This record gives sequence, C-alpha cells and structure tokens, in this order.
Amino acid sequence: MNNVNFEQFKQLHHQSTPLILNNVWDTGSACIVQEHGANALATSSASLAWSLGYADGSQLPLNELLMAIERIQNVAKVPLSVDIESGYSDSPQKVADSCKALVEIGVAGINIEDGSQAPDLLIAKIDAIATCTKGALFINARTDVFLRSLTVERAALNMTIERLIKYLRCGAHGGFVPGLNNATMVSEIVSSVNMPINLMVENLQTALAYFSDINVARFSVGPNSYLSAYQHLLPKGSTLSYDKMNGYFMK
Repeated sequence: MNNVNFEQFKQLHHQSTPLILNNVWDTGSACIVQEHGANALATSSASLAWSLGYADGSQLPLNELLMAIERIQNVAKVPLSVDIESGYSDSPQKVADSCKALVEIGVAGINIEDGSQAPDLLIAKIDAIATCTKGALFINARTDVFLRSLTVERAALNMTIERLIKYLRCGAHGGFVPGLNNATMVSEIVSSVNMPINLMVENLQTALAYFSDINVARFSVGPNSYLSAYQHLLPKGSTLSYDKMNGYFMK
C-alpha cells in the first residue's frame, strides 16, 4: 500500500496553523474546494449520502460509497479523507476490509464514529483497521458523547476524554468531537489527549477567531457546505436545515 497520501495528511495535523476542511460530496465540490487552496479534501457522510439519494445514518450502501469515492479520488490533487460513519457494519473485520478498499483507491484518512454504542466496539474496529491497512490510513476517531447527549456537563467531558484516550491507544491518529463548542471544555480535551483534535463548526471564520488560543488541529463543517450550496434553490426567506434535507430521503 502506498502511504504517501497518509503521511502528507498526517503532517497537516501537526502544523502551526489548523487544517481547514470545507467538506465535499462529489467531484464538482471537490474540484472547487481544492482549486481555492484546500490542503486536503474530506467528505461529509450526510452530504455524500444525500447526493446519492440516501438519508444520513448508515443508509448508504457500501458499494455506492466506494464508487463515489473513487470518482472523487480521480479528481483529487490533495489527500482525501472519507467519513464512513460507524463503518457500515458491526463486524470489525468487515469494516477493516472496507478501509483497505479505500486505501487501494488512494484515500488518506477516515472518520469513524462510536455513535450511541459503548466504546468497546469502536476500539475493536480501530484495532482491526490499523492492522489491515498497515499504517497507511489516518484514523480520525469520532466520539458522539456531546452530539448525542449521552451524558451532560462534567460527566460528558470526562467520558469524551476517556474514550479518546482509549481510541488513541488502539491506533487512532486523531480525535473528533462534534457537538462541542465550549472553548473551556475544548481546551481541557486538547491538553488531556495526546493527539490532534478535530471540531465540527458552522462558520469557519467565527470558529478560528473563537478558538484562536486553543491548539485545535482541525476544523470541518460537516454537511453545512452542502446545505449552504443548496440553500440557493429555496425561495427567499426559506432555510434549508439538516432535518429538512435528510427528510427528503427517509424511507
């Protein structure tokens, strides 16, 4: 496996300025984002699913994901990371095999999440991925403690830190904490976990200013770039929300 893309992508998480990812979903969005200076590309699972006619939430068939990613990789001139939700399987080996297929396409990194499940399953998946891909894939371990309100306040912060440390120990290269925008809590996570931390934000410029004194390594916007692009199709005064867009594809 060629790990050049992985090494380039990994280095982008260890620089003096954070990695900015304006998430993409198809070849057109990928070409536009990289033409305007992106150092890397990253898909949003929701945006990619919607672009293919599926709801977000592990509804996208794996074969359709792989075909879509191959098309994006064909136009990519910078490292590409793919959000694979929870891996589209509860089998660590099946998830690892899917990740190996992504590496063979040329993908540099993934996001993989724990969702509402106990961390043990994601630990097993990360371990299997790291073994199967032989260090050629940047594993960004996402914990949904805050996003899904698994607990609150200090307990949520402690649970997040504990999970990220476990994911680091089994092979994750980065930690992703969507749903958290409290600078004090983010600062404690950054200082407590020895790996790059990724936040999902709505507005990149606002976030960069707000978190300027905290060493957040990576910022992404998730489905907000897709929603913003499609907002222009609505009548003036209407707003396109995640729930509205996702509802179009609910079976």
